[in-house]
Amino acid sequence: MIRIEALRHVYPAARKQPERTALFDLNLQVDAGEFVILSGPNGSGKSTLFRILCGLTMPSRGRVGIGGFDLFAQAHEVRRIMGVVFQSPAVDKHLTVAENIRIHADLYGIDHSDFGHLRDEALAWTDLADRLDHRVDTLSGGLSRQVELAKVMMTRPRVLLLDEPTTGLDPGSRRNFLAALHRLQRRYGMTVLMTSHVFAEAEDVDRVAIMREGRLLAYDTPEALKGMIGTEMVVVRPTDPDTFGDVLRAELGVAVRRHGDELRLEETENGEGLPLLETILNRWRPDIRSISIKQPDLEDVFVHVTGRAVPDHAGQSGESR
Repeated sequence: MIRIEALRHVYPAARKQPERTALFDLNLQVDAGEFVILSGPNGSGKSTLFRILCGLTMPSRGRVGIGGFDLFAQAHEVRRIMGVVFQSPAVDKHLTVAENIRIHADLYGIDHSDFGHLRDEALAWTDLADRLDHRVDTLSGGLSRQVELAKVMMTRPRVLLLDEPTTGLDPGSRRNFLAALHRLQRRYGMTVLMTSHVFAEAEDVDRVAIMREGRLLAYDTPEALKGMIGTEMVVVRPTDPDTFGDVLRAELGVAVRRHGDELRLEETENGEGLPLLETILNRWRPDIRSISIKQPDLEDVFVHVTGRAVPDHAGQSGESR
């Protein structure tokens, strides 16, 4: 449903800034009905790719097909089957919920005879039934996001793009929004591509794509990605993580990755971590604050693949370009 081929984008030199390549011949395919999360550190090219897929930026070269249409040569056909939820609100906060829904329907040319049942269908999953006459600026962040998604669902998109849609939501609102999104995706068989920094949001999707510096580093199911770094890992919190990692590498010959004040010893299978834990604890107990064995999660995959610390999700405003 989404096919990206040899996509490259170069930002020209400007204001004493040198030319910068944001995407390096990127290839990516999202099959019909899949839910895919796109992640990566700031500056990875996610925002550039999202803007290209939305038709807001023309790439330097490459091809993008959506629903069998060429994104650039057949833009009108693509817009008919695609919905977009931006990171920044795309509703008029001074209008009511009902007015925002009506304007979106008018922009898409929805016939008056179809408006009623499409509106009711788009709102059926929400908590907005008794809020239709409320201005959006009086709603909570979670309800405002429901307006965004309900508005987009008016057109029954075959492809839905979302750019960090849960940014700024409290944990409860985030869970409710994602649960609704998954229900709608399954009900209508939509193809969903969503950018996110919150790895818990990627546990239940079909595939996860991880980018860094304009390149696709990994693209697979959550379980397959976690399998890249073994079935368990030893996690050590030493008193001095700067030097203790070098000690473990030199003395034990193990691969060590730094994650904040933790050191993660990767690529061990079930049962192999315990002898390693005991060895470390017996030899360096005074240098260790805590030590444990854990199964890898998608945050561990992110650190493993990108070599970067997991970004701070709180107040995340998104990457520039």
